[in-house]
Amino acid sequence: MPTPKLTNEIIIAAILGFEDQKVRIDAQIADLRAMLSGTPAGPSAAAPAATPARRKMSAAGRKAIAAAQRKRWEASKGQSESNTPKASKPKRKLSAAGKAAIVAALKKRWAAKKAAAAETVPAKKTAARR
Repeated sequence: MPTPKLTNEIIIAAILGFEDQKVRIDAQIADLRAMLSGTPAGPSAAAPAATPARRKMSAAGRKAIAAAQRKRWEASKGQSESNTPKASKPKRKLSAAGKAAIVAALKKRWAAKKAAAAETVPAKKTAARR
């Protein structure tokens, strides 16, 4: 026996039917709960809202929250500035004699490097010529 093919129309009709049954069952449950508590069942108990309403904040509440946040930021910025170490010593300056000594040492090193390079280069050239 072949299985019946479910079309979109059949599925939509099934959904609508089940939703109707759900609404009726919810209403019956609300009536029974009302009998237990002794209060009459209202329409709000029978059909709950599909989406809960968003909570709204007053302008005064927003201002209070903004002021508190500003206060927290000021406190955190004040602490971070006080925690940073400040340079207690002035920056050291290089004297003219010190600078001259560094320049002389560099010239001496470069002269030694050039002399070492000059000694190795002719040996390579002569080896290449042979």
